[in-house]
Amino acid sequence: MDRKIKIGIIGAGRIGKMHAENIRANFSNVEIKSVADLFADKIKDWANSIGINNIFVDPAMILEDEEIDAVLICSSTDTHSRLIMDSARAGKHIFCEKPIDFNLERIHQALDSVEKAGVKLQIGFQRRFDPSFRKAFEMIRQGKIGDPHILKITSRDPQPPPIDYIKVSGGIFLDMTIHDFDMARYLSGSEVTEVYASGAVLVDPAIGNAGDIDTAVVTLKFENGAIGVIDNSRRSTYGYDQRVEVFGSKGCVSVSNDILTNTVLSDENGITSDKPKYFFIERYKDAYIEEIKAFFDSILNDKQPPVTGIDGLEPVIIGLAAKKSLVEGKPVKIQR
Repeated sequence: MDRKIKIGIIGAGRIGKMHAENIRANFSNVEIKSVADLFADKIKDWANSIGINNIFVDPAMILEDEEIDAVLICSSTDTHSRLIMDSARAGKHIFCEKPIDFNLERIHQALDSVEKAGVKLQIGFQRRFDPSFRKAFEMIRQGKIGDPHILKITSRDPQPPPIDYIKVSGGIFLDMTIHDFDMARYLSGSEVTEVYASGAVLVDPAIGNAGDIDTAVVTLKFENGAIGVIDNSRRSTYGYDQRVEVFGSKGCVSVSNDILTNTVLSDENGITSDKPKYFFIERYKDAYIEEIKAFFDSILNDKQPPVTGIDGLEPVIIGLAAKKSLVEGKPVKIQR
């Protein structure tokens, strides 16, 4: 990458700061010219510490800057679709954290704006860039397990998010399982045609009082005939549980948890090893860097980003179908 890219970051919470620090440490040809955040005063010291001197409250200050080539949208979900449309109209390439929106009409409007403007859009499904999941994907595409028959995904968080977050997150299927819906499409190579979801409140009654569930099992049917099962929990006492298995006509590929070390103690009391890495920042540290690298590569080499707007749309369609299935207590056909 020889040409210099200038970017702006909209939203400097945990994810926005992580991306900024990763870019600063790993991409010498990328300049973070500006950052915008509602709490601009509170992030000044952090921004200055990594060489960002332009700090705004209003993201329009970034979008109006003709020197800026691209933006990273890391703000709250309720701003994503509007900021995608504003960024596209400003001629900026766009990396946006998931989900684009909870409303399908607004997602389509955002994607239409991107297409009309002719800019790049990549959605932040970082698990696709995890080396182990990527290798599983490649093995499946190479036919090493034959035709996929059964896909199993386990995704359990070490602890639930704050109740205030749950109240605005769109529910477990749109803020947590949405990553698993993306992985299901990615690994199976097929679209989901039917969803059947069941769930319960087993972790914290306050989650139920907020109108959500904290424990779920989702069954999927795919166009290629495969079936899938996803299980989720908001609390896994032993750490961040992220496992995948794809069983096919010729074999099976699986990915187990990343653990802190591979050291195993065997003694008279049993066999002991480390717990899985604690949460997504640690588990997907390298994946976050690789996804941003892919975004910059798509800009510099004028090619389609590896995670498109359609890849952002489909998991929301599945998530909304899962919510409907949970309420109705029956399978729901996917309508596109």
